[in-house]
Amino acid sequence: MTASYGAFCTDFYINLKLGLKLELSRGRDTVLSMFERLRRQYPGMTEFRKYKDELALESPTRDTPHRWVSVRTNSVRSGIVNPGAMIDAYRLHETVLEVSPYFLSISPLDVEFVEVLYGFDLAAGGNHDEIVADALLGGSPLAKLLDGRDGRTIDCQPVVGLSLSDGTEAYFEVKTRRGEGGRERSEEPISVYLTLRRAGPVDDIKQLRETLRTLTAHGEELVETRLLPVVLNPIRNSIMPGL
Repeated sequence: MTASYGAFCTDFYINLKLGLKLELSRGRDTVLSMFERLRRQYPGMTEFRKYKDELALESPTRDTPHRWVSVRTNSVRSGIVNPGAMIDAYRLHETVLEVSPYFLSISPLDVEFVEVLYGFDLAAGGNHDEIVADALLGGSPLAKLLDGRDGRTIDCQPVVGLSLSDGTEAYFEVKTRRGEGGRERSEEPISVYLTLRRAGPVDDIKQLRETLRTLTAHGEELVETRLLPVVLNPIRNSIMPGL
């Protein structure tokens, strides 16, 4: 699977989320020590940020690829935007799964789930919900609910989930944006997501890297065989220039 998705979307990203049952310690020394360890491996990650419920280490937003790692109350997250190759994203996520249990005292019983998200942003003007409805519902029985004779479509964000044979959960989701009162927001994209999730706990914290490999193997196959042809390409084809 190639990470060259310039012909398909505006931005492409792969995110990791390690969900935990207990609250993490976000003490100064603990988190900073972990971030220093990550910065030694990824020298471009130089920006330390403190948000309301999050501490984050990021590369400058102008960088391509853009990398980030964050610690929240019940999760550790990481992401890479527009990676040059899939392995670039996977290496960052593997490193996070390797170092975060050590610095943050995460035990196998504490693991609630491991989640990988493949995200595609499509720049689009006009009514995002109408674009999605025309692309994905056109000609279906559901399309009759959105007959324009009585108004305009203001919400069409389908989510479909399935359970794979090994217990992995996979969710396909479309996210549209609107301003206050349903006004159109042409400066923001339509997003298409594929999320893969495996529930915890795990027997050994070292299993997290193998879990990541399982999720990414499913993800690459589902992106190629389902998300691109069934969801992303129809929406992209429905986005008309100048809307």
